[in-house]
Amino acid sequence: MCADEIVGISIDTRDIVPSELFVAIKGEQFDGHDFVAQAIEKGAGAALVAKEWAQTASTDLPLIVVDDPLRALERLAVAARARTDAKIVAITGSVGKTSTKEAVRIGLECVGRTHASIRSFNNHWGVPLMLARMPKDTEFGVFEVGMNHANEIRPLVKLIRPHIAVVTNVGAVHLEHFDDVLGIAAAKAEIFEGLEPNGKVLLGADHDCLDALIDRASELEITSIATFGFDAEADISLHNVERVATGMRGDLRIGELTLQIRVPQFGAHAMSNAAAAISVGDALGLDVRVLADAMLEFIAPPGRGQIIKLNLAEGDAMLLDESFNANPVSMRAALGIVQGLSREHRKIGVLGDMLELGDSSPQLHEELEDAVLSAGFSKVILVGPLMDNLAQRLEGKLDTIHHASAEHVADLLTEELAPGDLVMVKGSKGTKLSPVVDQLRGRYS
Repeated sequence: MCADEIVGISIDTRDIVPSELFVAIKGEQFDGHDFVAQAIEKGAGAALVAKEWAQTASTDLPLIVVDDPLRALERLAVAARARTDAKIVAITGSVGKTSTKEAVRIGLECVGRTHASIRSFNNHWGVPLMLARMPKDTEFGVFEVGMNHANEIRPLVKLIRPHIAVVTNVGAVHLEHFDDVLGIAAAKAEIFEGLEPNGKVLLGADHDCLDALIDRASELEITSIATFGFDAEADISLHNVERVATGMRGDLRIGELTLQIRVPQFGAHAMSNAAAAISVGDALGLDVRVLADAMLEFIAPPGRGQIIKLNLAEGDAMLLDESFNANPVSMRAALGIVQGLSREHRKIGVLGDMLELGDSSPQLHEELEDAVLSAGFSKVILVGPLMDNLAQRLEGKLDTIHHASAEHVADLLTEELAPGDLVMVKGSKGTKLSPVVDQLRGRYS
């Protein structure tokens, strides 16, 4: 028998809450149906399962049987979206989606009840799950939308139906699935197709595909288009940005108003993310000064620029955790952060393969040479077969170690680390550098 009241929705038995509905999603690696019994044991009020599976399941289990649990989750998402009067924001981009989503969330939470995507739940199951979880009394909803291929954003944004669509930037990410960067821009522009009537578009101005995005929005007869970023011609523009002891600071001009904003992160990209959040507030007619003040709480999430103190026996070292993912744009941004950090002692780089770059991959790895040399590293540890291209370019110019995998990198760093060192770790998910960060945290927390 199902619970009298379902209090939420989950697809993961590791974090399920009693009386939640467990949705058995079949993915590439796991089938949620294999965990139905475990979910019920942990207190799930019922499980949403496929008819085919239910025919052989125990009759004692509280089941809701449907043809396809994922399609059923999408219908729950549609119902949740339809019942709320919330103002909805959808965010995509080649780089900075999750960080921008967090900046927007932090800003809007200072104004009203805000529901936002967690972690990087931005794909074909993450978006409907986050929508289905949205409370009826939500005032602001913030959703991240990702893609690897064309035609992936379109169905997701039609579920979200945002009032504001944000594109942070377009870069050479997932190139193996596209002919060129303009193809990526076209795929990102799919986010415009789900806009509510009189919806607004906000575009990061600091990339080469801005005009292509503006043209596509105009083709769709979207009349409210604004830009934000470092470009002096942007509608909402950053000026006088500088690094300070606690992070970044600068001025943001919105019409006749100039705001000083501070972000407790290193790197110019953090200021751009903050500018996006304040631009959202401006588009919603909110007091942008409140959102600007909220950026003081915009701390980098794990894997995206988080700074970790490593407590060594004779002093502290610093770990810059950029391990969540990597592409040429974000890699250069991270290397730029390292370049700007002055250290009395060594800088050590752990750089992993940048994946999904297609035929251009060897060249794009080689082209990191100047940025790596400019960062001021005493040593770099390169991880993955693609990084061999960069290793060959650095030979004789920088103390370089190349490993085929990340398996022994934490041990190597343990042997190397000394008080005062700065270590930056960055690579694509598939390079598995996040466990290296976890191991270092465990050893030196």
